[in-house]
Amino acid sequence: MAYVILLNKPYGVLCQFTSAEGRPCLKNYVPVPGVYPAGRLDTDSEGLLVLTGDGSLQARISEPRRKLAKIYWAQVEGVPSACALQMLCRGLDLGDFVTQPCVARRIDEPKCLWPRDPPIRQRQQIPTAWLELTLKEGKNRQVRRMTAKIGHPTLRLIRWAVGPWTLDGLDPGQWREAQVPETGI
Repeated sequence: MAYVILLNKPYGVLCQFTSAEGRPCLKNYVPVPGVYPAGRLDTDSEGLLVLTGDGSLQARISEPRRKLAKIYWAQVEGVPSACALQMLCRGLDLGDFVTQPCVARRIDEPKCLWPRDPPIRQRQQIPTAWLELTLKEGKNRQVRRMTAKIGHPTLRLIRWAVGPWTLDGLDPGQWREAQVPETGI
């Protein structure tokens, strides 16, 4: 049975195995040769990164046509209204593309969160809220651009799940092997 590696990528880590500038990268966390990320996470995003040494599996996981659901938790500035959430759900014109419809809802701050280093900026007069967004696409900085478009910039972004896999039980920088479901990806 095929397997993948699930990594809880910390904030500030490059989503590649080499770094010319000496910045933290995947080789600092995953000492397994021959595996590569199936998809990417920005340096300033945290959370689930799926790695595999199987090129066809890597393509199936990251291929937009497969529409593999990805769940993100976004801490945003302000408290989005029901109307703003509906805008996210319907899809947004971000200029260079229109997002596909998604599922977006307000959630309580997840209990399993770890402190971020460095912490997000706090403003005394502006509250924050947590959103859960389920997308079946993943364009560059998409969640951040979507929340900014509705007037609620993302302060912290965590990818909780990719398809059948979640971060459950993984602290930042930790990884584990997981099986690929027999039903396939």
